[in-house]
Amino acid sequence: MATITTTLLQILSNLANDYGDSVHGADNKERKGPIRAVQSGIISAVDMKKAIGLLAILSFFSGIFLLYISIPSLILFISFVVLGILAIIAAITYTSGSNPYGYLGLGDISVFLFFGLVGVLGTYFLHTQQFSSKLIFPAISLGLFSTSVLNINNIRDIEADSKAGKKSIPVRIGRTAAARYNWLLIITGNLAILVFVALEQAWGGLLALLMAAVMIKIAWEVADKKKSSSQIDPYLKTMAVSTLLWVLAFGAGIIFLK
Repeated sequence: MATITTTLLQILSNLANDYGDSVHGADNKERKGPIRAVQSGIISAVDMKKAIGLLAILSFFSGIFLLYISIPSLILFISFVVLGILAIIAAITYTSGSNPYGYLGLGDISVFLFFGLVGVLGTYFLHTQQFSSKLIFPAISLGLFSTSVLNINNIRDIEADSKAGKKSIPVRIGRTAAARYNWLLIITGNLAILVFVALEQAWGGLLALLMAAVMIKIAWEVADKKKSSSQIDPYLKTMAVSTLLWVLAFGAGIIFLK
């Protein structure tokens, strides 16, 4: 149920982002990258809003059932319901609504919190009914890698976002500084997992570092000023897949290589 709820929230976020960027003008004919459904006319704005509403409802009830089978305490149940509602709101209002926070450059913070800290620590609590302060380090790693995915996306879209008034981090600080920021995200994320492994002596977790070389290669390529937006796009996908493989490698190492 945790996996299902997370997947529904991810789909909700993607649909809301497609709708919001089309409405606010960030998605236009000049945009580089994959075809966007509303902007291209494949799906009407009205139908996309209906899909967003449906996914919001499904995410809510999936989350409620997850909490029902996980948390015995009424106070904790209500607390997690509030957290779940905030996650749904964050997914929708990233680029949608009258004042989307993604257009203010706050998307990185949201991704770090919900994909990293809330995702890791919250899921761990639902399974164990306890918190572990040491888990803050893998939570930081996953949050930073997820933020890197967003950052690469925003570097690719820097020109279109700038024209649409979307003040993402790359728009605010420029492409060169955004590339350095990307280096910081990837290096710090890998260092954080080293701290966790050392503290827990969970040496199997080092298996996750198999993806470090791939991530460093991505950071290197994204920092190449000669690359156009269309040439950066493949590295967005590679970073997303690398993050998933990092999670799987870390989990496998912890479980099977004790």
